[in-house]
Amino acid sequence: MTQSTPNGGSPAGFGLTRWFGVVSMAAITVIAAASVWLLSWFVTQRMLLQEGALTRDFVHSLMLVETAMQDYVANPKEAPSADVEEAFQHLARMPDMLRANLYDLQRRVLWSSDRTLIGRQFGPNEELDLALRGAVVVEKKTQQERVNGKSEYEALTQPDDLFVEIYVPVTQSRTGRVIGAIEFYKNPRGLMQLLAQLRHFIALGAIGFGLLLFAALFGLVRRADGLIQAQQRQLVENETFAVVGEMSSVVAHGIRNPLAAMRSSAELIVDSASGPPRPGDARATQEAAQDIVEQADRLGAWLRELLSYTRSNEGAAQPLSVAPLVQSCLQEFGRELERRQVRARAELADDLPAVRGDALFVGQVLRSVLANALDAVQDGGRITVSATPDERRWLLTLRVQDNGHGMSRTQRAQAGSPFFTTKANGMGVGLALARRVLERHGGRLHIASEEGKGTVVSISLRLASST
Repeated sequence: MTQSTPNGGSPAGFGLTRWFGVVSMAAITVIAAASVWLLSWFVTQRMLLQEGALTRDFVHSLMLVETAMQDYVANPKEAPSADVEEAFQHLARMPDMLRANLYDLQRRVLWSSDRTLIGRQFGPNEELDLALRGAVVVEKKTQQERVNGKSEYEALTQPDDLFVEIYVPVTQSRTGRVIGAIEFYKNPRGLMQLLAQLRHFIALGAIGFGLLLFAALFGLVRRADGLIQAQQRQLVENETFAVVGEMSSVVAHGIRNPLAAMRSSAELIVDSASGPPRPGDARATQEAAQDIVEQADRLGAWLRELLSYTRSNEGAAQPLSVAPLVQSCLQEFGRELERRQVRARAELADDLPAVRGDALFVGQVLRSVLANALDAVQDGGRITVSATPDERRWLLTLRVQDNGHGMSRTQRAQAGSPFFTTKANGMGVGLALARRVLERHGGRLHIASEEGKGTVVSISLRLASST
């Protein structure tokens, strides 16, 4: 029977509410952190792209207005004119500018806000190559990346930890052909402050949403846990009542045959006492009285075993010898077999392996099957008990075969169901209890029967050496 803890939980002490609280809080924390990071990254990328788009628009507008600057980039001379130099200064005076470099198609610096870089060519630069092919590139760089980064970072002053690197292609207004590219190093403090505020609000929103979600889910699970515990307690109570009912059925079924034998013996004594004395009456009366004593002792021993079993925590399955148990059960039915002249024999090998089971309940199964077989056969019939071990499947199968009237297909399909019986005074619990007991011991019960050809009940038990 299932045992519960005082708080209604399982025997292992699994606390659904506690574990859900821990796991859900950890999961929501991870999801919130991932959401904050993803949203922050997305917003940062969008803002940087917007910064690049604004810079590109400014450069294109400047090139449309300053045609001299556009002509210089397309056909650079030894030195730019004063008008071109003044136009270049517009680039240097852009907000948050750290440095601006103008490259031609050969990746040579035509102009720079840092005069020392004019005329130089630097190493590989993927962003510059993309800009010379017409793309706008925006990259966010850290101070560590600047120190260990490209050679263009030479002598770059960086007041903050982060700066933005923007590459804008320079196109010829008449043809739309790319004639160069401008590299901007900017320190957009306003943008960085805005991004920091956005990340702050995103984090607060994620925390608030996560706490709200956790509170809602925790409340639901806590209520569900309470319902589960209440239902579990109800199931334990129902199972307790079911066990009480089952034990009552076992007791009723177990004492029925001994009581019938005792009643028959008592009737014999009454008949002997009420009629005129006949030869042999004293001996018959003595035998009937002895039979009553034996059946009473049988009932007492059986009830003591049953009470002993119910006081234990579990039905202890122990190695069990089949042959002595079969012989004991046949002896219990000996007087009834003799009275009805029914031949019952056990065809058992001497070296049968032991099975694993409880002697009380396995014996009760065998008694139920033998009692049904005895009811099925006519006077002068026969009952055979045999056993076949199957060590490959770790099973031993007991077969109780009778030559009674058998069962129809409908009766065979319902045989073993609770409260189904073909007997006039039967309760329909014997085979049902037998099947349930065998299932608890890892065995099974199978019935093969045909009308007019008798019945074979197979009882399969686990071998003791299989565990």
